[in-house]
Amino acid sequence: MQNALIRLADCAMAFDGDVVLDNINLEIRDKEFLTLLGPSGCGKTTTLNIIGGFKKPTRGDVFFDGVRINDVPPHKRHVNTVFQKYALFTHLNVYENVAFGLRLVKPKLSEAEIERRVTEMLDVVSLHGFERRDSSSLSGGQQQRVAIARALVLKPRVLLLDEPLGALDLRLRKDMQNELKRIQQAMDITFIYVTHDQEEALAMSDTIVVMDGGAIQQVGSPEDIYNEPQNAFVADFVGESNIVDGTMPQDGVVEFFGRKFKCLDGGFAPNEPVDVVIRPEDVDIVPPGAGVLIGTVTNITFKGVHYDIIVDFHGFKWLIQTTDLSPLGAKIGIKLDPDCIHVMKKSKYSGMFGDYSSYSAEYDDISDVSVGIDEDTDYAE
Repeated sequence: MQNALIRLADCAMAFDGDVVLDNINLEIRDKEFLTLLGPSGCGKTTTLNIIGGFKKPTRGDVFFDGVRINDVPPHKRHVNTVFQKYALFTHLNVYENVAFGLRLVKPKLSEAEIERRVTEMLDVVSLHGFERRDSSSLSGGQQQRVAIARALVLKPRVLLLDEPLGALDLRLRKDMQNELKRIQQAMDITFIYVTHDQEEALAMSDTIVVMDGGAIQQVGSPEDIYNEPQNAFVADFVGESNIVDGTMPQDGVVEFFGRKFKCLDGGFAPNEPVDVVIRPEDVDIVPPGAGVLIGTVTNITFKGVHYDIIVDFHGFKWLIQTTDLSPLGAKIGIKLDPDCIHVMKKSKYSGMFGDYSSYSAEYDDISDVSVGIDEDTDYAE
């Protein structure tokens, strides 16, 4: 990878025989905002700790700027960390909290240099004028910014952030997301961020690494991760998805619900079983007579800018997001454009996604879901 600053090569970690990381290979570019995203226990914090030197991989190597650093202790790496619990010194004011690490630097820095760097960092995190404030009197967002300033004042090349916004309320989290991205760009260094919040990852990241079960499921830009998920887990974890079983009769054609639909995917074996992913916002609601599928509205939730509605296609329940209200019990048709149908290879995650992709065995005649479709039509559009 061009400008790779950090590289994990076949890194594995096991605790008491339980595999936590399974041969992780990852390259992180200089000056990028990279997020490790996944559910609790997926290995993202362990990966962060390996990069920071707090844990040593059971197997594999860690490289920083091309140099193997497996045995380099945390304080000698060009890395600093901000944790969810800010760990501010409550007996020190804001200035002294930020200056704390500088006072330990060898050779010793002058007081004038310490003041210059502390002032600079407080400007970066928008806390100018807070120097003499008692740290315990600050809001959660202000305390988080002090912790970030304290980490950045030592001029690391990489800042590690382990779910740093987890203790904040929703509005403050969103404000801090913008603030963190601004700080990363202002400092022009690498941020490696850990979260289980997919909206947070999509909003801030240059690159997202989706993890589950100690393995990397997909690496890509936020747009790639959302629009082109590589497996059913990624599709379901990042955003909301309707996931159904299908087969690929040929390139550009996928069959599900007993119907053939045009799609943009290929490279599958003839009639290969696949997972079909359709995002709720990509489904167009049309009059029943114009729909490729017809279903019944069974639930409506108002979300402010749109409605979440659940539509039952004879046992298959889909989530659809729309600005047009369809009343409970209404019969509606839906239209699916080829670029809204995402086809991917079967994975171990298939069939694990609840009611939106569930199939009721009560409806074994799958042709029932094709009400209103001409039985002689080869491809639904």
